[in-house]
Amino acid sequence: MAQHYYVVSWDQLHRDSKALAWRLNAMRPFDGIVAITRGGLIPAAIVARELECRLIETVSIVTYDEEERGEPRITKPPTAAGDGTGFLIIDDLVDTGTTARQVRALLPRAHFATVYAKPAGKELVDTFITEVSQDTWILFPWDTEPQFIAPIARKV
Repeated sequence: MAQHYYVVSWDQLHRDSKALAWRLNAMRPFDGIVAITRGGLIPAAIVARELECRLIETVSIVTYDEEERGEPRITKPPTAAGDGTGFLIIDDLVDTGTTARQVRALLPRAHFATVYAKPAGKELVDTFITEVSQDTWILFPWDTEPQFIAPIARKV
């Protein structure tokens, strides 16, 4: 179980994904983008729009069940990306690097970028925007919803 939680709003994710696109813009052109599902889908769409990249492929690797990590399983390979030459891999987060190692093995010649990175995995990606501590669990906007919280005074 995580010791800390970091809540990312839709607005913040959009700003951070756009910041990633700014960094990647100097490396253009890319032939296509490989989004790591599911977390990389929305950042990949934002980056694809900003870089005017129309070819988006996906790779599906199942690693987590809620907060429990398991053995990675490739459930959909990124066939159109070949060995990754000319492709940009996008994910929301590199954590321990388990998924990143699997994708790197599939696409060794691609440029790997994530919006967020933890210390254990950040050396596996070429570009990222924000580093968070290893003991922090990021709550992405697709994992949360607004709800009423009682005032502090009522909790005493």
